Amino acid sequence: MAQRGSYAKGIAKREEILRVALEVVARNGFRGTSVKELAEAVDLTQAGLLHYFDSKDDLFTAILRTRDQVDAERFRELDDVVDQLIAVIKHNAETPGLVQLFASMSTAATSDPEHAAHEYFADRYVWFRAELATSIRKRQASGEVRPDLDADTLSAVLMAVSDGMQLQWMLDPTTDMAAHVAFVWQTAIATR
Repeated sequence: MAQRGSYAKGIAKREEILRVALEVVARNGFRGTSVKELAEAVDLTQAGLLHYFDSKDDLFTAILRTRDQVDAERFRELDDVVDQLIAVIKHNAETPGLVQLFASMSTAATSDPEHAAHEYFADRYVWFRAELATSIRKRQASGEVRPDLDADTLSAVLMAVSDGMQLQWMLDPTTDMAAHVAFVWQTAIATR
């Protein structure tokens, strides 16, 4: 019985670490956040913190997964994944540290198949493109979106525009990421 209690405490501590880490990274940025600072924020040593993760990169990947879960919950009342995408992008402007984390980790993970976040990003892009394409097809079936558009291509383009606008926004925070993605979406679906 003690083992189950210990396991539950470990899960609870890991969830606490990730909740606090989201706040710290959002506030301080990826480069401005150390494992030491995260450990101190949850009353652990660095070794104690990393006991819950395979590596520093695994910790930061878990933070990204948690961010995705929090965003999914935050915007679940929006029925359509395209609307959710635009809402998340708008929200990202309020969490620059997490955008920096996403951009840094995605660059490292795509260039190294052994990176802790490689599978996360590969799966995320496949899953999210499929979700966008399904949404586009539903809108095509209802007559809201032009039927001549290739849903898979448009979903890939929307993802690329989203990522590209994040990079531009990191260089110039006055850039309205969500407005640019919404513009591409509206331009693509506009009737001729």
